[in-house]
Amino acid sequence: MDFNATSLDKLFSSSDNSNPLMWMVWIVPIFIFMLYGQRIQLYITSSDINRGLEKLKSYRDDTRKELIDYIKNTLKPSEDPTLKLDRFFEYFTIMPSDMDPNGIVPKIRHIMRTREDSTRDQVKSLSQNISHLEISKITNILEAVATLQLLYKMVRHFFLTAKKQNNFPLILPLQMMMPFIMEEAEALKIAVSAFKQGQPIGDGIGPMIVGKMMLDTEKKSIAFETVWSEKDFEGRKLCFMKAEGPAATVGRPADALEKILAEKKPDIIVMVDAALKLEGEDTGSIAQGFGAAIGGIGTERFQIEEIATKHNIPIYAIVIKQSIKEAITLMKKEIADSSDIVSSQIYDIIRANTSKDQCALVIGVGNTVGVAQ
Repeated sequence: MDFNATSLDKLFSSSDNSNPLMWMVWIVPIFIFMLYGQRIQLYITSSDINRGLEKLKSYRDDTRKELIDYIKNTLKPSEDPTLKLDRFFEYFTIMPSDMDPNGIVPKIRHIMRTREDSTRDQVKSLSQNISHLEISKITNILEAVATLQLLYKMVRHFFLTAKKQNNFPLILPLQMMMPFIMEEAEALKIAVSAFKQGQPIGDGIGPMIVGKMMLDTEKKSIAFETVWSEKDFEGRKLCFMKAEGPAATVGRPADALEKILAEKKPDIIVMVDAALKLEGEDTGSIAQGFGAAIGGIGTERFQIEEIATKHNIPIYAIVIKQSIKEAITLMKKEIADSSDIVSSQIYDIIRANTSKDQCALVIGVGNTVGVAQ
């Protein structure tokens, strides 16, 4: 029998709907997909997530090694710090009970400050001659590595649980979140180098702007790792506050505000901070608004809002837009170039909302690593 290519072509191009091979071409894949479609999708999705998980593991391992090498080369500790650091990477924080939310914010603030103080003490114990600047830099790198460790463990947990149960609905949300998780993880990995070198990061634009406005003024310590100064401006009294640079710290602006109010009452507060941009917005774009412009877990913002409400002080905000990656990595030129424009807008807000003999407080919010005053 001459079963050549022409015969095959005639067979598959036949218009006879009773042709069994034609039915097999269409029905068999549908039948297979009905029975095994979810498993096939689980396999494909698992491959994507597994590649991301391997990247997360390499980011965690690389940053861990980078931190250990930095401590050994810079501080030259008498003992190997590896075991002590590995213990820190597994630390956790239990938030207070929220069954009765009344008074929960002071409890959260107490727990978080206990963690911060304990971390600083552990870093101090690595070397007798460690400087305040090095303590702040290593503390920030520790937090970055610990966050990468947590991201890796959480992604691995959901991934292995879904695979164990062959549960596609469980793994699908993880696949959708992976791009956002990987963006944050990549930013944390790059941020380690910026902190090691003490370079300004995108989040430091608020302290940088206020630091420039504080030039040629007497800086005084007002709270833990927080400084302030005063100057006259067109018959008004201006007060400036920021974290004490060039250490890698955000200071304690809420505590500082309470102490400033013990000396004088500002008629308005202007807060300057970085803000996450929406997709499509330009890096370094500026927006004005109202309210306490400060990130974190919310305890500082709550305290500032409470103080402002108690004393009836309006709060104005200016934010400089940037992505999460730009916020914790080396400051881009577009962000730095916004400083003069923002300074001009701050003075415009002060002119429009205060009169002569009144006082305005300008707060630069953010991590002031590499930014002096």
